[in-house]
Amino acid sequence: MSTLTVPHSLPPVSDDVEQLRKAFSGWGTNEDLIISILGHRNASQRKAIRETYAQTYGEDLLKALDKELTSDFERLVHLWALESAERDAFLANEATKKWTSSNQVLVEIACTRSSDQLFSAKKAYHVLYKKSIEEDVAHHTTGDYRKLLLPLVSSHRYEGDEVNLTIAKAEAKILHEKISKKAYNDDDLIRILATRSKAQVNATLNHYKDAFGKDINKDLKEDPKDEFLSLLRSTVKCLTRPEKYFAKIVRLSINKHGTDEGALTRVVATRAEIDLKIVADEYQRRDSVPLDRAIVKDTTGDYEKMLLALLGHNDA
Repeated sequence: MSTLTVPHSLPPVSDDVEQLRKAFSGWGTNEDLIISILGHRNASQRKAIRETYAQTYGEDLLKALDKELTSDFERLVHLWALESAERDAFLANEATKKWTSSNQVLVEIACTRSSDQLFSAKKAYHVLYKKSIEEDVAHHTTGDYRKLLLPLVSSHRYEGDEVNLTIAKAEAKILHEKISKKAYNDDDLIRILATRSKAQVNATLNHYKDAFGKDINKDLKEDPKDEFLSLLRSTVKCLTRPEKYFAKIVRLSINKHGTDEGALTRVVATRAEIDLKIVADEYQRRDSVPLDRAIVKDTTGDYEKMLLALLGHNDA
């Protein structure tokens, strides 16, 4: 469920564009005006604003925003103003240039999007970066990481609910055998996680728990400090319980010394129109604190206001 709130009565797109231009004019930027518009427009409305802004002023709205805004607020508004496929391509490209924790971002994009959304992100990647996401993942990763990430970003999973229980039982057994032998990078283990539909993976992992008495992610915690095992656990969680995965990312981003604004920004910008309400509910269930209150405690200024707007606060 989306947390985004859009006014029932919207002004014409040309009015939004004119107001945004005004927000950039004169002495200083009117950040509150930017938040009041962009923080309360859905994807198609934001796309229309960007197109009309470019036609009216001969400049990409994103460039104007980047010139006027700074730091975490600028990044959040920039990500939010992008179309979802562009945003995923942008985040994936960033992730290929970094290491370790950025691999999680690639897993997120590969495993929490639908096959069509992933395909759209890959098409946007071609347009923006003149190469393929597979090419960059292969170039920038090595060893077990490449062995897992490349098939994940290359996958085009069946999206239906059809499940083959015979296959689920057989593959649960394969997974258990490989994990028992600590063969975490085994071809079959990776094939099952990277190619089966989400419904099929769920059926397999449910059978795994029933047959072997333990959740697969508990068995993959053999060495909590092993980064590859952590990536495997993220893959499982993104495929089966994305709301729990994102709630944990948010928790880790604000429940430690210093905020991880990058992770918090990414989750809010990518999930606000999808399931941020469920993520926030999951966060509150686990931490006994509403997510908006945790954000207020941990962030400040325009960045905080924009986060709250995307969480559904009309008065942000």
